Amino acid sequence: MPTFVRTDKCDGCKGQDKTACMYICPHDLMKLDKDGSETGHEMRAFNQEPDQCWECYSCVKICPQQAIEARHYADIVPLGGSVQPLRGTDSIMWTIKFRNGTMKRFKFPIRTTPEGSIDPYAGKPAADMAKIEEPGFFCQENGYRAGDRSELINL
Repeated sequence: MPTFVRTDKCDGCKGQDKTACMYICPHDLMKLDKDGSETGHEMRAFNQEPDQCWECYSCVKICPQQAIEARHYADIVPLGGSVQPLRGTDSIMWTIKFRNGTMKRFKFPIRTTPEGSIDPYAGKPAADMAKIEEPGFFCQENGYRAGDRSELINL
């Protein structure tokens, strides 16, 4: 379900031009209400298009004030329950509160490798730009090549 901002907890990331949730939202849904015309509170973030929310939880996880929550599906979190992440430097602690008051916590690492340690091009040959126009330039090493239309299987 879409995310929503608890305006009583949100501080607009202390009045910066761009809040953490605005920075992280892959669909650019989060906006900062500078004058209070949308939320009734100045300098509070809000989800401008809840129906377009991808439910990626990026904004929920990055919010320093834990002001963003999600309306969950009833089959996952029954009415009266909640799911809230708490982001640390190396892990995220998910707290699940059930309707009957029972709470469960799960801790997951944020990263499994140090930041900046991965070389995505390690072991790959450098591209020969002189061959860019040749068929199979992009996938020849994988055994694939640009084929001839007559080679296609007729279904």
